[in-house]
Amino acid sequence: MKASLICCSLLAAGAALAAPGQDRPQDYAWSMSIQSPAGAGIVQLSLPREVYLHASSASLADVRLFDADGKRLAYAIGAPPAQSATQRTNIPARIFPVTGAPATGDGLQGIDIRTADDGRLLSVSTRAGAAATTAALQALILDLGKQAEDKRIAALRFTPPARTDNYSAQVLLEVSDDLKQWDAIGTTTLNWLSNSDTQTLANDSIAFAPRAFRYARLSWQAGEPLAFAAITAQAISETDIAAPRATVVLQGAPGKQANEWRYATPPAIPADSIALQLTQTNTVLPVTLGVYRQSSYVPRHRLQLRHQARPAQGAYFDPLLSTTFYRIGLDGKERISGDLAMPVTQTAEWVLQTATEHPLSASDAPALRLGWAPATVVFLASGKPPYQLAFGNSNAAAVAQPLSQVAPGFKADELLALKTASADSLKANGSTAAPAPVTKDGTPWRLAALWAALLLGVAVLGFFAWRLLSQMKEEQRSSDKQEH
Repeated sequence: MKASLICCSLLAAGAALAAPGQDRPQDYAWSMSIQSPAGAGIVQLSLPREVYLHASSASLADVRLFDADGKRLAYAIGAPPAQSATQRTNIPARIFPVTGAPATGDGLQGIDIRTADDGRLLSVSTRAGAAATTAALQALILDLGKQAEDKRIAALRFTPPARTDNYSAQVLLEVSDDLKQWDAIGTTTLNWLSNSDTQTLANDSIAFAPRAFRYARLSWQAGEPLAFAAITAQAISETDIAAPRATVVLQGAPGKQANEWRYATPPAIPADSIALQLTQTNTVLPVTLGVYRQSSYVPRHRLQLRHQARPAQGAYFDPLLSTTFYRIGLDGKERISGDLAMPVTQTAEWVLQTATEHPLSASDAPALRLGWAPATVVFLASGKPPYQLAFGNSNAAAVAQPLSQVAPGFKADELLALKTASADSLKANGSTAAPAPVTKDGTPWRLAALWAALLLGVAVLGFFAWRLLSQMKEEQRSSDKQEH
């Protein structure tokens, strides 16, 4: 019984040692105060540049959000959402009346249509000798002009002739790109109703799903045809809004080779653009940029080793980009190579190698500029403000949640419309406790303590079992002696 109690006590102590401690703001080396809009339950924040420069984890696993009482907030992190701006422009339509001919059907029988080489509509007239020629208005053909590829027509608005007090009619709208094939896209009732005070109640437009077309045809299904004073098309265009960008400029240090420079890099930066800032004018510098990697591959035979581009063991240079950067003066101005796009790359060190005929002195060493698109954090603004963004703990595990758990039921347009929080200046947490030591395989010391406690418990249990077995044997020998 004693052995069981002692073992249970040791197991409980080991479990207590292994239990993770409370996640606290002071466990992180850096913090930034967050200003959140009042009354917003779900808030978005573009992750500040300082987070990428000081985070301990390449995956941003050490990023935390706390409220004023130190309670951790739920958040999701991901790429910034694609955004676009909608622009609306009014396009006056050129109006061509159609008289004495059917208004609908494939084509316009009995009508002569003249167009210019660029598609511009010149005239619409009734053919000589056409049956049922009459001056009565049957339809209107509209020329909206050639539209830009990014523009779509979403509505037509009608202006009645002067002194039109009361009017009501049902119209059919058809559209075409070649004046031959026509698609019906909608009908509506147009009406104007004016009273003695010259106040007018009007339904003067027809709206439809945005689409591209050049020509339109308007015909009447009910009511008297009317030659409108003006018809205006509303065109909309979507312009992509570039996501926010962040940059950092790194200073180089000489590498092991004469033509090599190394740039220590914060590992959390997901660089997708790169450039060199050259110090001297009239410089053309061919370079190779890459990273050093460790190889542990062992070839099966010497022939395979002979054709290996990298060593079987140890570090090797992995070239990622070969290009030429330049800075050239021309007529009092400078022509400078810009940022080059590249696949997202995360590394703790960038390496620049020049050709052997282009060695660089310490004074000529260029600075390396990296650019990236900061992630967007969506968090639940619960608890007591102000909130705090904390980071800088190499032993912190990821706690980010899926967006569907932080903002359940939110649609894409609702997420785009979320209010935005802002971050104050970076602050070092001077009282930050030293990170817990990490074992060789990266496991926190509490797990090692748990195993030690368990092994100790097993040893103690084995000792008591041995003692109990010894006592039982002694009692058995004593009993045998008494019987004899």
